[in-house]
Amino acid sequence: MTKISLVVSDVDGTLLTKDKTLTERARSAVQRLHQAGIGFTITSSRPAIGMRFLIEPLSLWLPVGPFNGSSIVDPEMRAVEQHLIPASAAERSLQILREFGADVWLFTTDKWLIDNPSGKYVAHERHTIRSDPTIVTDFSPYLASACKIVGASADAARLEACEKVMQGALGSAATAVRSQTYYLDITPPGFNKGTFVEAMAKRLGITTDSVATIGDMQNDLAMFRVSGMSIAMGNAADNVKDQATHVTASNEQDGFAEAMEMILKRNGAG
Repeated sequence: MTKISLVVSDVDGTLLTKDKTLTERARSAVQRLHQAGIGFTITSSRPAIGMRFLIEPLSLWLPVGPFNGSSIVDPEMRAVEQHLIPASAAERSLQILREFGADVWLFTTDKWLIDNPSGKYVAHERHTIRSDPTIVTDFSPYLASACKIVGASADAARLEACEKVMQGALGSAATAVRSQTYYLDITPPGFNKGTFVEAMAKRLGITTDSVATIGDMQNDLAMFRVSGMSIAMGNAADNVKDQATHVTASNEQDGFAEAMEMILKRNGAG
């Protein structure tokens, strides 16, 4: 059995509880990974600014992967790699999201842009990323600098249908996948959480067989596919669990910490 040299974790629904809290048990588990010589980093649909608050408590020294891994930034929030959605794909994405009645958000490197400040999930996102949105009346000036576009909708079934239409319409021009049942993310083509895992393995000079990944949503499947060990949270959908090599408890039951303890035991460090 290959020992684990690196753990790559999703953030929301995985590392954090429903109220966006990092539990003491989770923080302690990551410190034990460090002590055992196992690398640890995070990748998320969040913008880089929304990951900053985790750097210090987790003692992160490796780069992190915001925007579903389509960007890579170091722990000081300096860009290592930055990719953008092609402007034509960004424009088409907005059209489709409007057709499905979703609120549209556009993220650049350092801004969160919205046109509906009373949208259902605006307050939730503000709390999640710890940043305020910039209200605009027209997204057109920002289409060429979009790192991520989000369709937010409380109608989960309709957003799932939108995801399928979006994928068909965009093809290889951009990646479209849900990061939550209520968020559909459009990100740059050719980059995802899986390519982030591969980049981190290359950086450390290890094979992806020695990487463990953990997550709960559709956008985590890309990293599950390229890692030697994949762990689905107990709160994940069945199709996510089906594609993981292991399943842990939910994020409300310290499932993340439980999974890290399993990895430590696998490595003989438990």
